[in-house]
Amino acid sequence: MKGKKVMKIIFIITTLLIVLLLAIYINHRIRLKKEEKLLLPLGQMVKVDGHNMSVYAYGTGDTTLVFMSGAGTCSPILDFKSLYSRLSDKYKIVVIEKFGYGFSDIVSKSRDIDSVLEDTRAALKAAGLNAPYVLCPHSMSGLEALYFAQKYPDEVSGIIGLDMAVPRYYDSMPINISMMKVMGRAANIGVTRLIPGASDSEAIKHGTLSDKEKEIYKAVFYSRTATVTMIKEGEAVKENAKKVDNMGAPQLPMLLFISNGQGGTGFDEETWRKIQIDYISKINGGKYIELDCPHYVHDYEYDRISESIVEFLSSKG
Repeated sequence: MKGKKVMKIIFIITTLLIVLLLAIYINHRIRLKKEEKLLLPLGQMVKVDGHNMSVYAYGTGDTTLVFMSGAGTCSPILDFKSLYSRLSDKYKIVVIEKFGYGFSDIVSKSRDIDSVLEDTRAALKAAGLNAPYVLCPHSMSGLEALYFAQKYPDEVSGIIGLDMAVPRYYDSMPINISMMKVMGRAANIGVTRLIPGASDSEAIKHGTLSDKEKEIYKAVFYSRTATVTMIKEGEAVKENAKKVDNMGAPQLPMLLFISNGQGGTGFDEETWRKIQIDYISKINGGKYIELDCPHYVHDYEYDRISESIVEFLSSKG
């Protein structure tokens, strides 16, 4: 008799959970439908390997700055806007939205470093953007930027690291793929809509986005959180870091902006700073600037960073 009561309670709880999740999912699909009007691409859509990739380009100047987002940054175009809007009167601004990010297609293809880099090069070419480029990577895309300079040195004239990752970080950085997959499933169901402030990115909280741009960012967040493509990046990142490390440090003009390590790096301030400083010490004439702000430096110190970029690019001729 007691066993039957327990089974009945379990059945009721399970049924309630299913009904709750179904209600959350239906609400999520309805909201996604309403948000479609906000999801008109902000840049140019180009074909890469049969899929659509978003490339945003504007501004004037002979030097082309290519902004490359970190892992999981759902809306790169809007994430970098506070910074690049201060540079567009002097330089050609480009933001690449990798597959699985922003307005680009979600794909399940390999995310080894060669595949990611060739997608980027193909997108730049399809958008009519010619090398050489000054690469401006944030976080994990630092690996791609370094590899770009290693493999195609004639196409990269400089690197400006926005608290970019270098290979040594991945020696000890934990990559929890299981948690990423749970987050992906939760996002697909719509659970993220129940988490207060989940869609409030650093760009929304600390940047200069308009109210309309904040709406767009949030709409992108609900359709581009922990995508299959992002998860594949996480699965490949340690091997990617080893490959980049084995090719040595590329010798070209390089400026690193280094944060205090807060905001999701998983490292204490001293370790986070030291690893980047050790790396830039290998670059002939490499420079770095330490900032007292979290990891998304371009959403906090956009004025100081933009001024330093102009100075750096002017000095390198």
